[in-house]
Amino acid sequence: MRRLILLLLTCAVLAGPAAAQPVLNVFNWADYIDPYAIDRFQRETGIRVRYDVYDSLETLEARLSAGRSGFDIIVPTSEPSFARLVRAGALLPLDPARIPNLANLDPALMARVAGVDAGNRHGAIYLWGTVGLGMRPDRIRALAPDAPLDSLALLLNPENARRLARCGIAVMDSAIDVIPSVLRFLGRDPNSADAADLAAAEAALRAIRPHLRSIPGSAAIVDALASGEICLALTYSGDVIQAAARAREANRGVEITYAAPREGAHLWFDMLAIPADAPNPDAAHAFINFLLRPDVMAGITNQVRYPSAVPAARALLRPEVANDPNIHPDAAALANAFVPGTPPPAAERARSRMWSRFKAGR
Repeated sequence: MRRLILLLLTCAVLAGPAAAQPVLNVFNWADYIDPYAIDRFQRETGIRVRYDVYDSLETLEARLSAGRSGFDIIVPTSEPSFARLVRAGALLPLDPARIPNLANLDPALMARVAGVDAGNRHGAIYLWGTVGLGMRPDRIRALAPDAPLDSLALLLNPENARRLARCGIAVMDSAIDVIPSVLRFLGRDPNSADAADLAAAEAALRAIRPHLRSIPGSAAIVDALASGEICLALTYSGDVIQAAARAREANRGVEITYAAPREGAHLWFDMLAIPADAPNPDAAHAFINFLLRPDVMAGITNQVRYPSAVPAARALLRPEVANDPNIHPDAAALANAFVPGTPPPAAERARSRMWSRFKAGR
């Protein structure tokens, strides 16, 4: 499936006479678009798309911090990357007159990101989801039959991690996403900058470090889960659902499920935004307006298994996608979820150093 997506995206990028077409430069998460949407946008607008991908917020921020990135569209997560970019004046305010489909967005979801972007001036929700556990229940039950499948204790209890190490455990390489979930599991504030809280989170991660098979990017976790290389991962909800779909397609008897932690799942929103120095802001506005069409968003959600913030798109989804509670959490699950804020710079530096020590196993 991934090879097909890359082939289609490559064909879309190369389609049409390059010299005669305006160019839109997109920087998005890996495996996070319906390739047919790219092709359709090019055919409908005559704008050629040049598409690049990343697999962590750290990679995105590093590319942007260098300046003159050359991108017209980026997709930062609301906290902390999008919030930082808004505060730094690094994003172009959106022109609602050129994006009439902003009216299609769910006001309640947009209100959850308005705290970092007053008036929702700089971004529109692209897709959203939670951070939780992807797993192979059969392997886990065989090795740890008494372990809870709906709690981060499945991973963060060192005894559970020790027993499950035989079938492979992974934690995605994203301090931004992992540390708040660990703090919430420990009963601490996910936004805490307190040294004692961060020390407790580091101790919890260090306790399971010897039992981890890898700390990869999220895209690699999709492959590892789908192939059966690992049986448990802390990662994004949609990545697990993608892996489950690939496993079913392979028809090798690999069952993969997702669980949002009962302690409260980390809820995130990925935002469509335009860098302040975008070479082609007109094309960027046209692309955002195109993506916010219900039929286009339905195609994207069907492909990548993440929900959109366009309510009218849900009626156009395939039934198995529209009715999957892991893709569309119910009201109770959303109420229990938390949206982490952006820690102050000193706490961010402390978290970054902690994460480096964790990855190195020191």
